[in-house]
Amino acid sequence: MNYSELSSAIQTYTENNFPTITLADSSTVSYTTQINRFIQQAEQRIYNSVQFPSIRKNVTGTVTVNNKYLSAPDDFLATYSLAVFSGSGPYTFLLNKDVNFIREAYPTPTDTGTPKYYALFGPTTTAGPPPLPTAELSFILGPTPDTTYSVELHYYYYPESITTAVNTWLGDNFDTVLLYGSLVEAYTFMKGETDLIALYDGKYKEALGLAKRLGDGMERQDAYRSGQYRQAVT
Repeated sequence: MNYSELSSAIQTYTENNFPTITLADSSTVSYTTQINRFIQQAEQRIYNSVQFPSIRKNVTGTVTVNNKYLSAPDDFLATYSLAVFSGSGPYTFLLNKDVNFIREAYPTPTDTGTPKYYALFGPTTTAGPPPLPTAELSFILGPTPDTTYSVELHYYYYPESITTAVNTWLGDNFDTVLLYGSLVEAYTFMKGETDLIALYDGKYKEALGLAKRLGDGMERQDAYRSGQYRQAVT
């Protein structure tokens, strides 16, 4: 299901074309803006409920000698793994700790070596003066790197919305959960009848359960290691 098909389905199911709204300040909100909001809210709920491979990203970068801070990517949400390596390897996967642990274990910047730990430190800052926090996050490493290392970060992010990408993995492979999630948002906006909201919410949860079976189950096993699914015969 592409964006056009999804948008049309939302209007058909709700029997609402979502005409342009005029706000108190005389500004307007088009039907496209309204429908896009429903879809984006549904996508956010889905991506925070099921860990599909499509929400993973892998990037490489470098950490420099005597600099214990590493900037996170602009679209970073959470870490799957962080590793450092030199040349062709070997990889050293860092253990996630909190900032207090790293400050206590390596209290001075001259505590250098191959990094073993990392923590999500907080917002990056501008050069200033004065230095100001930005919208992006950064990591702190411990110990401070004793040389320049390459880093590989696997992390969780929100894929581009179907409202701008037109086609997405979710729309192509599991459009049911996206449709019913959008309908729940649309009917909530419309202040629709309670029984209809409950109906679509139930359909959404049913589709979400199937999506979790795929994303958190089938995509994390194979027949060689886990055996094939078998239903008990009575």
